[in-house]
Amino acid sequence: MKTFLRKIVIALSFASGITFAAEPEFKPLFTDDGPPTGWITRHWGDLGLPAQGSPVWTVKSGVLVSTGDRGCWFVSDKDYGDFEIEYEFRLGPQGNSGFAFRAPAAGDPAFVGMEMQMADFRYNPQAKPSELTGGIYRAIAPTEQVYQPEQWNTVRLSVVGTKLKVEMNGKVIQDTDLASHDEEVIDHKNNIVPKIKDRPRRGRIGFQNLSRAGGQVEIRKARIRVFEPKPPVD
Repeated sequence: MKTFLRKIVIALSFASGITFAAEPEFKPLFTDDGPPTGWITRHWGDLGLPAQGSPVWTVKSGVLVSTGDRGCWFVSDKDYGDFEIEYEFRLGPQGNSGFAFRAPAAGDPAFVGMEMQMADFRYNPQAKPSELTGGIYRAIAPTEQVYQPEQWNTVRLSVVGTKLKVEMNGKVIQDTDLASHDEEVIDHKNNIVPKIKDRPRRGRIGFQNLSRAGGQVEIRKARIRVFEPKPPVD
């Protein structure tokens, strides 16, 4: 994976004339127990709206959990463009979560940014392949289904320019160029939404809890490294 990312960064540097900072270090997303700072809880279908009810996200013994009302996103105040993230997640029998990235501050991350789905099979037995764990929601299906119910699942996701790679439980399940995806995407209200190739290149990241009863969402060992262009030298 390290070699893969180095090749992407070098290729983009030559193609764009932009020099990227070399080999940035991973930094933990959630360093202390308690409510994380630099993150906000928002509506499950629109980051521009407050969450319904009173959901609470907090870190307990190094594990980020959501309690209280169902249906919300927990998103960063900060925008991210090119980055690599690693984390582990565990869901209950009716668990439904997702990892949002490059999401604007308003709208549904799944359709105005991107969402990598994380959901137990029992949440929606009729789910389409792109709605299963590892799929870019309703847009790009994973190459195989490697989700392990009620166990800790490991994720490594990198997005650099238009190159997306996702490894889950040691298997590469996404390795694609986002610029090549011009498939029509339909949201929950049967509206046509922006194609993947036209989605933003920078935005918020975050985790969702849309679980039904007994479907908790747990996140641990989350860390990120950011690939930022170097400022030009005078």
